[in-house]
Amino acid sequence: MVEVDTRILQLQQPFSEKYRNICNLLLSVTHSRSLPKGIQLHAHIIKSGLEAIPLVSHHLINLYSKTQLPYSSRQVFDELPQRSSTSWSSLISSFAQNDLPFLALHFFRRMLRHGVRPDDHTFPSATKSCAILSIVDVGQSLHCFVLKTRYDFDVFVGSSIVDMYAKCGEIGYARKVFDDMPDKNVVSWSGMIYGYAQMGEDEEALRLFKQALVEDVGVNDFTLSSVLRVCSASTLLELGKQVHGLCFKTSFDASCFVGSSLISLYSKCGVVEGAYEIFEEIKVRNLGMWNAMMIACAQHAHTSKTFELFLQMQSVGMKPNFITFLCVLYACSHAGLVERGQHYFELMKEYGIEPGSQHYATMVDLLGRAGKLQDAVKMIREMPVEPTESVWGALLTGCRIHGNTELASYVADRVFELGPVSSGLHVLLSNAYAAAGRWEEAAKARKMLRDQGIKKETGLSWVEEGNRVHTFAAGDMSHGKTVEIYKKLEELGEEMAKAGYVADTSFVLKEVDGDEKSQTIRYHSERLAIAFGLITFPQERPIRVMKNLRVCGDCHTAIKFISKCTGRVIIVRDNNRFHRFEDGKCTCGDYW
Repeated sequence: MVEVDTRILQLQQPFSEKYRNICNLLLSVTHSRSLPKGIQLHAHIIKSGLEAIPLVSHHLINLYSKTQLPYSSRQVFDELPQRSSTSWSSLISSFAQNDLPFLALHFFRRMLRHGVRPDDHTFPSATKSCAILSIVDVGQSLHCFVLKTRYDFDVFVGSSIVDMYAKCGEIGYARKVFDDMPDKNVVSWSGMIYGYAQMGEDEEALRLFKQALVEDVGVNDFTLSSVLRVCSASTLLELGKQVHGLCFKTSFDASCFVGSSLISLYSKCGVVEGAYEIFEEIKVRNLGMWNAMMIACAQHAHTSKTFELFLQMQSVGMKPNFITFLCVLYACSHAGLVERGQHYFELMKEYGIEPGSQHYATMVDLLGRAGKLQDAVKMIREMPVEPTESVWGALLTGCRIHGNTELASYVADRVFELGPVSSGLHVLLSNAYAAAGRWEEAAKARKMLRDQGIKKETGLSWVEEGNRVHTFAAGDMSHGKTVEIYKKLEELGEEMAKAGYVADTSFVLKEVDGDEKSQTIRYHSERLAIAFGLITFPQERPIRVMKNLRVCGDCHTAIKFISKCTGRVIIVRDNNRFHRFEDGKCTCGDYW
């Protein structure tokens, strides 16, 4: 039974004093998110006949908004005999804050039809709704309305427009509004930083962040999360650690929003133990944090931990969403757990989640890697939606792994029916033919790539050292330490040969002679990056190498030998997952 707040029962003062106390109590209950006491207070307000007072109704609408009951906010609004601009703004804000953007915009239009003028509280809620829905045309109409009503000089309205354009991907419009604002606050700065981060313009995002700090604008959890996202995408671990320090100083380290970004940072930079620490330190977790930790575990081959977290989140009452299931399906795919993957795929429907193209792509990847290529084809044919490029790409990966060039040709025909596709699919097809020694077909696939004017992505590997990122391409001789790097590789080659390493030249996807194949594969970009790490970093420091493409099978074998011969821990992230090499073994179990 809920304990009744004695302050509510003692409200026997004169009307004006009672009114003030009611408002103060509503503010207190809203701040503490105490719904049971809020409901008691609401009942008392109705009995006292105070519900028609605009400020009281505003506080009631806000109470239900903050306790995630927007439809209760609407009920309060609907029962009002007269509605002020504050009441309209409070309801629109309630819908916007609780992810009901269509309703927010619907009531915004109703408010206009009732002749109520929007204000500096209404416009930000409306623009936020446009941002959620990514409807930039409606957002532009709102922007025009703001200009006509002269609210563009209001820092809160202007900041919300910057944020709206940034989240809709219109970074040019966002920057123009930002530059024209006479006053800026943390929201406007954060919106611009987020926009650049979202567009992949990492340097500009970091430059703006630095400028914001210099101008002492202040930061919030959204700002820090956006910058951490940039550090994650660019695998800038040292800079990310500095931003983490700023999170501590500003007390945003306990924010779930920031926590998710920190987990992603440490995971993507190859420091999964750091991700675990963040997860354990933040006791109140939202779904984003659980998902971030699960994908970190899946990418680092901590498969059993992924499943353990899935059960834990359910035990604390957290309901999985479509991203959660992507995490567990990904873990199954990269561990070859076909039956378990099929179980999770079916379990989605029990939660009312319809599988999307990403879930199907992951399932096709799971079946293809496990050699169940016909089952993968069957799944594609039975999909309720049209197969996407990623679905066909997953099947092509299976064809390449298992040398099924006949099926790869079938997939190629289906892929080219889609029209222009990415270079990655052409390369997968070419590699599938080359791996089977069908050089003529491989050459045709590469020619098709050239004829369409599509450039193949250059394979790169990079290592962070201090404040610099050292990047290498295959056979690269442009680095300042090229002589030492190649000398180290020669020394390693001799040690590895004594330990039993023999180069597997089948991974050279060009028709050249044996000696040239051996030389080509020896100087792949990840080996150059590892050699740089060996001559640069102290023995106790793990060598973390990031790579934009999949690591080839021979390099995977070679790095196992390197870790054995040197006694070093080597962590390699390719475009799919992490490989931790230690004492001649890899965490992926040679299944990737």
